[in-house]
Amino acid sequence: MRNLLTDVAGISVGHATDLALGSGVTAILFDEMTVASCVVLGGSPGTRDTRLLEPEATIPGVNAFVLSGGSAFGLDAAGGVQAHLRAQGRGWRAREAVVPIVSQAILFDLLNGGNKDWGLHSPYRDLGYGAACAAAPGEFALGTVGAGTGATVPGVKGGLGSASARTASGHTVAAIVAVNAVGTPMIGDGPHFWAAPYEVNAEFGGRGLPAQVVADDLRMRLKGALPQGTATTIGLVATDATLTKSQAKRLAIMANDGLARALLPAHAPSDGDCVFAAATCRRPMVDPGELNEIGHLATLVMARAIARGVYEATALPYPGALPSWRDRFGG
Repeated sequence: MRNLLTDVAGISVGHATDLALGSGVTAILFDEMTVASCVVLGGSPGTRDTRLLEPEATIPGVNAFVLSGGSAFGLDAAGGVQAHLRAQGRGWRAREAVVPIVSQAILFDLLNGGNKDWGLHSPYRDLGYGAACAAAPGEFALGTVGAGTGATVPGVKGGLGSASARTASGHTVAAIVAVNAVGTPMIGDGPHFWAAPYEVNAEFGGRGLPAQVVADDLRMRLKGALPQGTATTIGLVATDATLTKSQAKRLAIMANDGLARALLPAHAPSDGDCVFAAATCRRPMVDPGELNEIGHLATLVMARAIARGVYEATALPYPGALPSWRDRFGG
């Protein structure tokens, strides 16, 4: 177990990171078309091809997910991933036509100090293609990479995180998330994380909980001065269990509970929070009741991945850029 999304067999992850742009793309590719669904709870979402993930929709699954910066411009990234998959002949087949199914969610990182003067066409299609080409099983970087490159949270740099766990019956459950929330992952002004009760092996600093949570720690702390469009936390929870689309939808719902346990507030009007869920169906469930534990772990790994994304982030190389959690609080 690497404590990464790729602990679920059949999944590859690749990043494209542009520090001059202050943004990037993360591509999550599946070896085979994979059962998937999603839940969107943020008030300002930006997504592509999420309706086909509803349980009643005809398409059986997806070939890839994309997490991207760039706000609505970033939706071009899925086209780059689609081009990579099409060249490999991977996709949904309708006679001689092959259509890669690529769903996507984006976050807002247009005001973080990077150079967004890209001319006529945004760079996100090329970044998506690069992320897909880089996708591989095994290790991948966390923090200020891929979709987490331009991410921020109140007071510190946000980033890309991941975490995994295994059920008592042997199913693997894992999450990946780009943390750019309007709400805070920290109790009060830090350094403790709301996700502290779920931490494993000091994966985000081992600080635990403060001796006491006081009233001021619960005061609302929001990012930025603009009333809309400055935030969003987007991610995926995956398992190797054999699930239906309806069960994958339930998994996405339970993973959103992990988001709400790690960020305060969550699902705000200016957030675009979206959580995908995927099942590679490589390990049958002996008992349908096993979905309870899979969903329970989905809640925990999502909360852990959020804190880990902030913990692993580094500040962008611009004057006046937000410091990282480690800049402020140490290792």
